Amino acid sequence: MEEIGHFINGTRTAGTSGRTADVMNPATGEVQGKVALATTAEVNDAVAKAAEAQKAWGATNPQRRARVMMKFGALINENMDALAEAVAREHGKTLPDARGDVQRGLEVVEFCMGAPHLLKGDFTDDGGPGIDLHSMRQPLGVVAGITPFNFPAMIPLWKMAGALACGNAMILKPSERVPTTAMMLAELMQEAGLPDGVLQVVNGDKEAVDALLDNDTIQAVAFVGSTPIAHYIYSRATANGKRAQCFGGAKNHMVIMPDADMDKAADALVGAGFGAAGERCMAISVAVPVGKDTADALIEKLVPRVEALKVGPYTSENDVDYGPVITAAAKERILGLVNSGVNEGAELVVDGRDFSLQGYEEGYFVGPSLFDNVTPDMEIYREEIFGPVLCQVRADSYDEALQLVMDNPYGNGTAIYTADGDVARDYAHRVNVGMVGINFPIPVPLSYHTFGGWKASGFGDLNQFGPDAFRFYTRTKTVTSRWFSGIKDGGEFAFKQMD
Repeated sequence: MEEIGHFINGTRTAGTSGRTADVMNPATGEVQGKVALATTAEVNDAVAKAAEAQKAWGATNPQRRARVMMKFGALINENMDALAEAVAREHGKTLPDARGDVQRGLEVVEFCMGAPHLLKGDFTDDGGPGIDLHSMRQPLGVVAGITPFNFPAMIPLWKMAGALACGNAMILKPSERVPTTAMMLAELMQEAGLPDGVLQVVNGDKEAVDALLDNDTIQAVAFVGSTPIAHYIYSRATANGKRAQCFGGAKNHMVIMPDADMDKAADALVGAGFGAAGERCMAISVAVPVGKDTADALIEKLVPRVEALKVGPYTSENDVDYGPVITAAAKERILGLVNSGVNEGAELVVDGRDFSLQGYEEGYFVGPSLFDNVTPDMEIYREEIFGPVLCQVRADSYDEALQLVMDNPYGNGTAIYTADGDVARDYAHRVNVGMVGINFPIPVPLSYHTFGGWKASGFGDLNQFGPDAFRFYTRTKTVTSRWFSGIKDGGEFAFKQMD
Protein backbone atom coordinates (compact mmCIF):
# COMPACT_ATOMS: atom_id res chain seq x y z
CA MET A 1 0.00 0.00 0.00
CA GLU A 2 1.37 3.39 -1.01
CA GLU A 3 2.36 5.79 1.74
CA ILE A 4 2.22 9.45 0.74
CA GLY A 5 4.08 12.05 2.74
CA HIS A 6 4.87 15.64 1.76
CA PHE A 7 6.99 17.42 -0.86
CA ILE A 8 9.53 19.59 0.96
CA ASN A 9 12.64 21.30 -0.45
CA GLY A 10 12.43 19.51 -3.76
CA THR A 11 11.89 15.95 -2.57
CA ARG A 12 9.26 13.63 -1.13
CA THR A 13 9.52 13.37 2.64
CA ALA A 14 7.72 11.18 5.15
CA GLY A 15 5.34 12.70 7.65
CA THR A 16 6.35 12.79 11.31
CA SER A 17 2.97 13.27 13.00
CA GLY A 18 2.05 9.60 13.14
CA ARG A 19 -1.40 10.56 11.87
CA THR A 20 -2.63 9.39 8.46
CA ALA A 21 -5.81 9.35 6.39
CA ASP A 22 -7.01 6.62 4.08
CA VAL A 23 -6.87 7.30 0.35
CA MET A 24 -9.77 5.38 -1.14
CA ASN A 25 -10.52 3.91 -4.53
CA PRO A 26 -14.07 5.24 -5.04
CA ALA A 27 -14.86 2.55 -7.61
CA THR A 28 -14.16 -0.36 -5.26
CA GLY A 29 -14.45 1.17 -1.79
CA GLU A 30 -10.98 -0.16 -0.98
CA VAL A 31 -8.13 1.66 0.72
CA GLN A 32 -5.38 2.21 -1.86
CA GLY A 33 -3.01 4.37 0.15
CA LYS A 34 -2.24 6.27 3.32
CA VAL A 35 -1.49 9.98 3.34
CA ALA A 36 0.34 11.74 6.15
CA LEU A 37 -1.45 14.51 8.03
CA ALA A 38 0.92 17.32 8.95
CA THR A 39 1.23 18.90 12.37
CA THR A 40 1.37 22.63 12.96
CA ALA A 41 5.11 22.30 13.49
CA GLU A 42 5.56 20.56 10.13
CA VAL A 43 3.55 23.27 8.38
CA ASN A 44 5.55 26.04 10.03
CA ASP A 45 8.82 24.35 9.10
CA ALA A 46 7.72 24.07 5.46
CA VAL A 47 6.74 27.75 5.47
CA ALA A 48 10.09 28.79 6.94
CA LYS A 49 11.99 26.85 4.27
CA ALA A 50 9.77 28.37 1.57
CA ALA A 51 10.41 31.88 2.86
CA GLU A 52 14.14 31.35 2.57
CA ALA A 53 13.85 29.92 -0.95
CA GLN A 54 11.55 32.73 -2.08
CA LYS A 55 14.19 35.41 -1.67
CA ALA A 56 16.21 34.28 -4.68
CA TRP A 57 13.16 33.22 -6.67
CA GLY A 58 11.50 36.61 -6.18
CA ALA A 59 14.72 38.30 -7.35
CA THR A 60 14.82 36.13 -10.49
CA ASN A 61 13.72 38.12 -13.51
CA PRO A 62 10.23 37.37 -14.85
CA GLN A 63 11.52 36.03 -18.15
CA ARG A 64 13.54 33.32 -16.43
CA ARG A 65 10.54 32.42 -14.29
CA ALA A 66 8.45 32.22 -17.46
CA ARG A 67 10.94 29.76 -18.94
CA VAL A 68 10.31 27.45 -15.99
CA MET A 69 6.60 27.70 -16.77
CA MET A 70 7.31 26.83 -20.41
CA LYS A 71 9.24 23.72 -19.42
CA PHE A 72 6.60 22.81 -16.86
CA GLY A 73 3.88 23.02 -19.52
CA ALA A 74 5.87 20.76 -21.82
CA LEU A 75 6.33 18.22 -19.01
CA ILE A 76 2.60 18.21 -18.26
CA ASN A 77 1.92 17.40 -21.90
CA GLU A 78 4.50 14.61 -21.85
CA ASN A 79 2.98 13.13 -18.70
CA MET A 80 -0.68 13.73 -19.54
CA ASP A 81 -1.71 10.08 -19.44
CA ALA A 82 0.00 9.38 -16.11
CA LEU A 83 -1.51 12.49 -14.54
CA ALA A 84 -4.97 11.65 -15.85
CA GLU A 85 -4.72 8.11 -14.52
CA ALA A 86 -3.78 9.42 -11.07
CA VAL A 87 -6.73 11.82 -11.13
CA ALA A 88 -9.14 9.07 -12.18
CA ARG A 89 -7.82 6.50 -9.73
CA GLU A 90 -8.28 8.69 -6.65
CA HIS A 91 -11.27 10.80 -7.72
CA GLY A 92 -13.16 8.25 -9.81
CA LYS A 93 -13.87 10.42 -12.85
CA THR A 94 -13.56 8.94 -16.31
CA LEU A 95 -10.24 9.11 -18.14
CA PRO A 96 -11.48 11.60 -20.77
CA ASP A 97 -12.80 13.81 -17.98
CA ALA A 98 -9.52 13.41 -16.06
CA ARG A 99 -7.55 14.51 -19.13
CA GLY A 100 -9.81 17.54 -19.32
CA ASP A 101 -9.03 18.25 -15.65
CA VAL A 102 -5.31 18.35 -16.44
CA GLN A 103 -5.79 20.25 -19.71
CA ARG A 104 -7.76 23.13 -18.17
CA GLY A 105 -5.02 23.53 -15.57
CA LEU A 106 -2.35 23.41 -18.26
CA GLU A 107 -4.04 26.28 -20.08
CA VAL A 108 -3.52 28.51 -17.03
CA VAL A 109 0.14 27.50 -16.95
CA GLU A 110 0.37 28.53 -20.61
CA PHE A 111 -1.16 31.92 -19.82
CA CYS A 112 1.40 32.42 -17.05
CA MET A 113 4.19 31.98 -19.57
CA GLY A 114 3.37 35.59 -20.45
CA ALA A 115 4.37 36.79 -16.97
CA PRO A 116 6.98 39.32 -18.19
CA HIS A 117 4.28 41.32 -19.96
CA LEU A 118 1.70 40.87 -17.21
CA LEU A 119 4.09 42.09 -14.50
CA LYS A 120 4.99 45.33 -16.23
CA GLY A 121 4.21 48.46 -14.22
CA ASP A 122 3.00 51.89 -15.32
CA PHE A 123 5.12 55.00 -16.01
CA THR A 124 4.29 58.69 -16.14
CA ASP A 125 6.92 61.03 -17.55
CA ASP A 126 6.94 64.65 -16.27
CA GLY A 127 4.04 64.27 -13.88
CA GLY A 128 5.31 67.55 -12.45
CA PRO A 129 8.36 69.77 -12.92
CA GLY A 130 11.17 67.23 -13.30
CA ILE A 131 9.01 64.58 -11.60
CA ASP A 132 8.46 61.05 -12.94
CA LEU A 133 6.25 58.34 -11.48
CA HIS A 134 6.40 54.61 -11.99
CA SER A 135 4.83 51.57 -10.42
CA MET A 136 6.14 48.06 -10.01
CA ARG A 137 4.46 44.76 -9.17
CA GLN A 138 6.35 42.83 -6.51
CA PRO A 139 5.68 39.33 -5.12
CA LEU A 140 3.95 38.98 -1.78
CA GLY A 141 6.39 36.39 -0.42
CA VAL A 142 4.96 33.06 0.71
CA VAL A 143 1.34 32.24 -0.17
CA ALA A 144 -0.90 29.23 0.42
CA GLY A 145 -3.21 27.28 -1.87
CA ILE A 146 -5.87 25.03 -0.33
CA THR A 147 -7.58 22.93 -2.99
CA PRO A 148 -10.57 20.54 -3.17
CA PHE A 149 -10.98 16.89 -4.14
CA ASN A 150 -13.07 17.36 -7.28
CA PHE A 151 -10.32 18.75 -9.52
CA PRO A 152 -7.04 17.17 -8.32
CA ALA A 153 -4.98 18.73 -11.16
CA MET A 154 -6.83 21.76 -12.47
CA ILE A 155 -7.30 23.79 -9.31
CA PRO A 156 -3.80 23.20 -7.88
CA LEU A 157 -2.47 24.36 -11.27
CA TRP A 158 -4.76 27.40 -11.17
CA LYS A 159 -3.28 28.33 -7.80
CA MET A 160 0.39 27.51 -8.25
CA ALA A 161 0.95 28.83 -11.78
CA GLY A 162 0.11 32.46 -11.07
CA ALA A 163 1.67 32.48 -7.63
CA LEU A 164 5.00 31.10 -8.82
CA ALA A 165 5.13 33.14 -12.04
CA CYS A 166 4.78 36.27 -9.90
CA GLY A 167 7.83 35.31 -7.85
CA ASN A 168 6.16 33.93 -4.75
CA ALA A 169 6.77 30.68 -2.94
CA MET A 170 3.68 28.53 -2.41
CA ILE A 171 2.56 26.06 0.21
CA LEU A 172 0.02 23.82 -1.51
CA LYS A 173 -2.38 21.89 0.72
CA PRO A 174 -4.39 19.56 -1.56
CA SER A 175 -7.39 17.58 -0.42
CA GLU A 176 -6.23 14.61 1.60
CA ARG A 177 -8.65 12.49 -0.45
CA VAL A 178 -6.66 13.03 -3.68
CA PRO A 179 -3.03 13.75 -2.75
CA THR A 180 -1.14 11.94 -5.51
CA THR A 181 -1.69 14.36 -8.42
CA ALA A 182 -0.40 17.36 -6.47
CA MET A 183 2.75 15.44 -5.55
CA MET A 184 3.32 14.52 -9.21
CA LEU A 185 2.84 18.12 -10.31
CA ALA A 186 5.36 19.31 -7.72
CA GLU A 187 7.92 16.83 -9.05
CA LEU A 188 7.33 18.02 -12.61
CA MET A 189 7.69 21.63 -11.53
CA GLN A 190 10.98 20.72 -9.88
CA GLU A 191 12.11 18.99 -13.07
CA ALA A 192 11.20 22.15 -14.98
CA GLY A 193 13.78 24.10 -13.00
CA LEU A 194 11.96 25.50 -9.98
CA PRO A 195 14.43 25.92 -7.11
CA ASP A 196 14.13 23.73 -4.04
CA GLY A 197 11.60 24.96 -1.49
CA VAL A 198 9.72 27.40 -3.72
CA LEU A 199 6.80 24.94 -4.03
CA GLN A 200 6.04 22.86 -0.94
CA VAL A 201 3.20 20.34 -0.82
CA VAL A 202 1.95 19.76 2.70
CA ASN A 203 -0.73 17.12 3.09
CA GLY A 204 -3.08 17.42 6.02
CA ASP A 205 -6.47 18.14 7.47
CA LYS A 206 -7.93 21.03 9.50
CA GLU A 207 -4.83 21.26 11.69
CA ALA A 208 -2.68 21.99 8.63
CA VAL A 209 -5.22 24.49 7.28
CA ASP A 210 -5.39 26.39 10.57
CA ALA A 211 -1.61 26.42 10.78
CA LEU A 212 -1.45 28.11 7.38
CA LEU A 213 -4.13 30.62 8.34
CA ASP A 214 -2.33 31.54 11.55
CA ASN A 215 1.24 31.59 10.25
CA ASP A 216 2.47 35.20 10.08
CA THR A 217 4.74 34.51 7.11
CA ILE A 218 1.85 33.48 4.85
CA GLN A 219 0.74 36.62 3.03
CA ALA A 220 -2.24 35.31 1.02
CA VAL A 221 -4.56 32.31 0.97
CA ALA A 222 -6.39 30.96 -2.09
CA PHE A 223 -9.12 28.37 -1.50
CA VAL A 224 -11.79 26.40 -3.35
CA GLY A 225 -14.33 24.22 -1.56
CA SER A 226 -17.72 24.40 0.13
CA THR A 227 -19.27 27.73 1.10
CA PRO A 228 -19.13 27.18 4.90
CA ILE A 229 -15.41 26.36 4.73
CA ALA A 230 -14.76 29.18 2.26
CA HIS A 231 -16.37 31.63 4.69
CA TYR A 232 -14.38 30.20 7.60
CA ILE A 233 -11.06 30.43 5.76
CA TYR A 234 -11.78 33.91 4.42
CA SER A 235 -12.77 35.19 7.87
CA ARG A 236 -9.78 33.70 9.68
CA ALA A 237 -7.27 34.64 6.99
CA THR A 238 -8.40 38.25 6.73
CA ALA A 239 -8.60 38.58 10.50
CA ASN A 240 -4.92 37.65 10.49
CA GLY A 241 -4.14 40.36 7.95
CA LYS A 242 -3.84 38.11 4.89
CA ARG A 243 -5.22 38.51 1.42
CA ALA A 244 -7.79 35.85 0.66
CA GLN A 245 -9.77 34.61 -2.32
CA CYS A 246 -12.14 31.84 -1.29
CA PHE A 247 -14.59 30.19 -3.65
CA GLY A 248 -17.47 28.13 -2.33
CA GLY A 249 -20.51 26.19 -3.41
CA ALA A 250 -23.02 26.71 -6.18
CA LYS A 251 -26.55 26.09 -7.38
CA ASN A 252 -26.25 26.70 -11.09
CA HIS A 253 -29.40 27.24 -13.18
CA MET A 254 -29.99 26.91 -16.91
CA VAL A 255 -32.94 28.88 -18.27
CA ILE A 256 -34.52 27.36 -21.38
CA MET A 257 -36.64 29.71 -23.46
CA PRO A 258 -39.50 28.49 -25.71
CA ASP A 259 -37.50 29.29 -28.85
CA ALA A 260 -34.49 27.21 -27.79
CA ASP A 261 -33.40 24.12 -29.70
CA MET A 262 -34.71 21.46 -27.29
CA ASP A 263 -32.34 18.73 -28.45
CA LYS A 264 -29.31 20.94 -27.93
CA ALA A 265 -30.62 22.13 -24.58
CA ALA A 266 -31.29 18.57 -23.41
CA ASP A 267 -27.84 17.38 -24.51
CA ALA A 268 -26.24 20.31 -22.71
CA LEU A 269 -28.18 19.66 -19.50
CA VAL A 270 -27.24 15.98 -19.41
CA GLY A 271 -23.55 16.69 -19.93
CA ALA A 272 -23.45 19.63 -17.53
CA GLY A 273 -25.63 18.00 -14.90
CA PHE A 274 -24.22 14.48 -14.81
CA GLY A 275 -20.62 14.82 -16.00
CA ALA A 276 -18.09 13.93 -13.28
CA ALA A 277 -21.07 12.53 -11.31
CA GLY A 278 -22.21 16.11 -10.74
CA GLU A 279 -19.16 16.83 -8.57
CA ARG A 280 -18.36 20.17 -10.20
CA CYS A 281 -18.91 23.63 -8.78
CA MET A 282 -20.00 24.65 -12.30
CA ALA A 283 -22.40 21.73 -12.81
CA ILE A 284 -25.90 22.66 -13.93
CA SER A 285 -28.17 21.20 -11.27
CA VAL A 286 -31.36 23.16 -12.02
CA ALA A 287 -33.19 23.39 -15.37
CA VAL A 288 -35.67 26.27 -15.60
CA PRO A 289 -37.88 25.93 -18.69
CA VAL A 290 -40.12 28.91 -19.42
CA GLY A 291 -43.73 27.94 -20.06
CA LYS A 292 -45.60 24.66 -19.71
CA ASP A 293 -45.06 23.57 -23.32
CA THR A 294 -41.30 24.17 -22.98
CA ALA A 295 -41.16 22.23 -19.72
CA ASP A 296 -43.14 19.29 -21.12
CA ALA A 297 -41.02 19.16 -24.26
CA LEU A 298 -37.77 19.39 -22.31
CA ILE A 299 -38.62 16.63 -19.84
CA GLU A 300 -39.63 14.40 -22.75
CA LYS A 301 -36.18 14.96 -24.29
CA LEU A 302 -34.33 14.51 -21.01
CA VAL A 303 -35.80 11.22 -19.80
CA PRO A 304 -34.36 8.89 -22.47
CA ARG A 305 -31.00 10.67 -22.36
CA VAL A 306 -30.73 10.32 -18.59
CA GLU A 307 -31.89 6.71 -18.64
CA ALA A 308 -29.22 5.90 -21.25
CA LEU A 309 -26.31 7.20 -19.16
CA LYS A 310 -23.60 4.63 -18.49
CA VAL A 311 -22.04 4.56 -15.04
CA GLY A 312 -18.86 2.67 -14.27
CA PRO A 313 -15.19 2.71 -13.24
CA TYR A 314 -12.56 4.76 -15.03
CA THR A 315 -10.90 1.54 -16.21
CA SER A 316 -13.80 1.19 -18.67
CA GLU A 317 -12.04 3.91 -20.68
CA ASN A 318 -14.52 5.66 -23.01
CA ASP A 319 -17.41 3.27 -22.41
CA VAL A 320 -18.86 5.16 -19.41
CA ASP A 321 -20.30 8.64 -18.97
CA TYR A 322 -19.40 9.11 -15.33
CA GLY A 323 -17.91 7.24 -12.41
CA PRO A 324 -18.47 7.01 -8.66
CA VAL A 325 -18.76 9.87 -6.19
CA ILE A 326 -15.83 10.51 -3.90
CA THR A 327 -16.82 8.77 -0.62
CA ALA A 328 -19.42 6.53 0.97
CA ALA A 329 -20.60 9.54 2.99
CA ALA A 330 -21.11 11.56 -0.18
CA LYS A 331 -23.17 8.74 -1.68
CA GLU A 332 -25.31 8.50 1.46
CA ARG A 333 -25.91 12.26 1.49
CA ILE A 334 -26.94 12.35 -2.18
CA LEU A 335 -29.39 9.48 -1.75
CA GLY A 336 -30.79 11.19 1.32
CA LEU A 337 -31.44 14.35 -0.65
CA VAL A 338 -33.17 12.36 -3.40
CA ASN A 339 -35.39 10.78 -0.74
CA SER A 340 -36.20 14.20 0.66
CA GLY A 341 -37.28 15.37 -2.79
CA VAL A 342 -39.69 12.46 -3.08
CA ASN A 343 -41.02 13.07 0.43
CA GLU A 344 -41.56 16.77 -0.26
CA GLY A 345 -43.63 16.11 -3.36
CA ALA A 346 -41.25 16.50 -6.31
CA GLU A 347 -41.81 14.09 -9.21
CA LEU A 348 -38.90 11.65 -9.52
CA VAL A 349 -39.02 10.97 -13.27
CA VAL A 350 -35.79 8.94 -13.39
CA ASP A 351 -34.85 7.13 -10.18
CA GLY A 352 -31.18 6.26 -9.69
CA ARG A 353 -31.38 5.24 -6.05
CA ASP A 354 -31.24 1.49 -6.60
CA PHE A 355 -28.32 1.53 -9.00
CA SER A 356 -25.79 -1.24 -8.43
CA LEU A 357 -22.83 -2.20 -10.60
CA GLN A 358 -21.95 -5.87 -10.79
CA GLY A 359 -18.48 -6.50 -9.46
CA TYR A 360 -18.34 -3.04 -7.87
CA GLU A 361 -21.02 -3.34 -5.24
CA GLU A 362 -18.78 -1.73 -2.60
CA GLY A 363 -17.99 1.25 -4.82
CA TYR A 364 -19.57 4.67 -4.39
CA PHE A 365 -21.68 4.64 -7.55
CA VAL A 366 -24.91 6.63 -7.68
CA GLY A 367 -27.35 6.24 -10.54
CA PRO A 368 -28.67 9.32 -12.35
CA SER A 369 -31.85 10.92 -10.99
CA LEU A 370 -34.12 13.46 -12.70
CA PHE A 371 -36.80 15.45 -10.90
CA ASP A 372 -39.66 17.49 -12.33
CA ASN A 373 -41.95 19.97 -10.57
CA VAL A 374 -39.35 20.94 -8.00
CA THR A 375 -40.16 24.10 -6.05
CA PRO A 376 -37.75 26.56 -4.38
CA ASP A 377 -38.83 25.60 -0.86
CA MET A 378 -37.67 21.98 -1.27
CA GLU A 379 -34.41 20.78 0.24
CA ILE A 380 -33.18 19.40 -3.09
CA TYR A 381 -33.41 22.92 -4.49
CA ARG A 382 -31.95 24.75 -1.49
CA GLU A 383 -28.96 22.45 -0.99
CA GLU A 384 -25.98 21.95 -3.28
CA ILE A 385 -26.37 18.24 -4.02
CA PHE A 386 -22.95 17.73 -5.65
CA GLY A 387 -24.10 14.51 -7.24
CA PRO A 388 -25.80 13.11 -10.37
CA VAL A 389 -29.19 14.73 -9.78
CA LEU A 390 -30.93 17.23 -12.08
CA CYS A 391 -33.97 19.19 -10.92
CA GLN A 392 -36.49 20.87 -13.22
CA VAL A 393 -38.17 23.98 -11.78
CA ARG A 394 -40.92 25.31 -14.02
CA ALA A 395 -41.34 29.05 -14.65
CA ASP A 396 -44.32 30.77 -16.26
CA SER A 397 -42.33 33.65 -17.74
CA TYR A 398 -38.83 34.88 -18.51
CA ASP A 399 -39.00 37.40 -15.67
CA GLU A 400 -39.99 34.67 -13.22
CA ALA A 401 -37.08 32.50 -14.37
CA LEU A 402 -34.63 35.39 -14.08
CA GLN A 403 -35.88 36.28 -10.61
CA LEU A 404 -35.51 32.65 -9.48
CA VAL A 405 -31.82 32.75 -10.38
CA MET A 406 -31.30 36.18 -8.84
CA ASP A 407 -32.99 35.20 -5.57
CA ASN A 408 -30.76 32.16 -5.11
CA PRO A 409 -28.05 32.71 -2.48
CA TYR A 410 -25.37 31.24 -4.77
CA GLY A 411 -23.96 33.00 -7.82
CA ASN A 412 -21.29 30.87 -9.43
CA GLY A 413 -22.49 30.08 -12.96
CA THR A 414 -25.66 30.18 -15.02
CA ALA A 415 -26.73 29.62 -18.62
CA ILE A 416 -29.57 30.51 -20.93
CA TYR A 417 -30.62 28.67 -24.09
CA THR A 418 -32.47 30.83 -26.60
CA ALA A 419 -32.50 31.95 -30.23
CA ASP A 420 -33.35 35.53 -29.24
CA GLY A 421 -30.32 37.80 -28.98
CA ASP A 422 -32.23 40.51 -27.10
CA VAL A 423 -33.27 38.05 -24.39
CA ALA A 424 -29.77 36.62 -24.14
CA ARG A 425 -28.20 40.07 -23.84
CA ASP A 426 -30.73 41.15 -21.22
CA TYR A 427 -30.10 38.00 -19.18
CA ALA A 428 -26.32 38.40 -19.32
CA HIS A 429 -26.54 42.03 -18.21
CA ARG A 430 -29.11 41.67 -15.43
CA VAL A 431 -28.38 38.34 -13.75
CA ASN A 432 -26.34 38.61 -10.52
CA VAL A 433 -24.07 35.64 -11.23
CA GLY A 434 -20.34 35.71 -11.87
CA MET A 435 -20.16 33.57 -15.03
CA VAL A 436 -22.84 33.40 -17.71
CA GLY A 437 -23.23 31.04 -20.66
CA ILE A 438 -25.37 31.85 -23.69
CA ASN A 439 -26.22 28.58 -25.43
CA PHE A 440 -23.18 27.29 -23.54
CA PRO A 441 -23.84 25.10 -20.49
CA ILE A 442 -20.68 25.34 -18.36
CA PRO A 443 -19.28 28.85 -18.83
CA VAL A 444 -15.81 28.33 -17.36
CA PRO A 445 -13.77 31.13 -18.96
CA LEU A 446 -10.62 30.52 -20.91
CA SER A 447 -7.37 31.08 -19.05
CA TYR A 448 -6.80 34.63 -20.28
CA HIS A 449 -10.09 35.79 -18.77
CA THR A 450 -10.89 35.15 -15.10
CA PHE A 451 -13.00 32.74 -13.01
CA GLY A 452 -15.10 33.71 -10.02
CA GLY A 453 -18.57 33.50 -8.51
CA TRP A 454 -20.72 36.08 -6.77
CA LYS A 455 -22.84 36.07 -3.61
CA ALA A 456 -22.22 33.01 -1.39
CA SER A 457 -20.10 31.39 -4.11
CA GLY A 458 -17.12 33.70 -3.64
CA PHE A 459 -15.38 35.69 -0.91
CA GLY A 460 -12.78 38.27 -1.83
CA ASP A 461 -12.49 40.96 -4.48
CA LEU A 462 -10.21 39.24 -7.01
CA ASN A 463 -10.91 36.14 -9.08
CA GLN A 464 -8.89 33.07 -10.01
CA PHE A 465 -6.43 32.91 -12.91
CA GLY A 466 -6.24 35.37 -15.79
CA PRO A 467 -5.17 38.97 -15.10
CA ASP A 468 -6.70 38.88 -11.62
CA ALA A 469 -4.17 36.24 -10.54
CA PHE A 470 -1.32 38.66 -11.23
CA ARG A 471 -3.10 41.33 -9.18
CA PHE A 472 -3.81 38.94 -6.32
CA TYR A 473 -0.30 37.49 -6.08
CA THR A 474 1.55 40.82 -6.25
CA ARG A 475 1.45 44.14 -4.43
CA THR A 476 1.93 47.43 -6.23
CA LYS A 477 4.64 49.88 -5.22
CA THR A 478 4.58 53.38 -6.72
CA VAL A 479 7.74 55.47 -6.91
CA THR A 480 7.76 59.26 -7.36
CA SER A 481 11.22 60.54 -8.34
CA ARG A 482 12.93 63.80 -9.16
CA TRP A 483 16.54 64.33 -10.16
CA PHE A 484 17.91 67.80 -9.56
CA SER A 485 19.78 69.57 -12.31
CA GLY A 486 21.92 71.50 -9.83
CA ILE A 487 22.53 72.07 -6.13
CA LYS A 488 19.50 73.26 -4.19
CA ASP A 489 19.81 74.73 -0.71
CA GLY A 490 17.28 74.23 2.08
CA GLY A 491 14.46 71.81 2.67
CA GLU A 492 10.82 71.82 1.69
CA PHE A 493 8.17 71.52 4.37
CA ALA A 494 4.96 71.48 2.31
CA PHE A 495 3.70 69.57 -0.71
CA LYS A 496 4.79 71.33 -3.88
CA GLN A 497 1.91 72.41 -6.08
CA MET A 498 1.86 70.62 -9.42
CA ASP A 499 1.73 72.81 -12.52
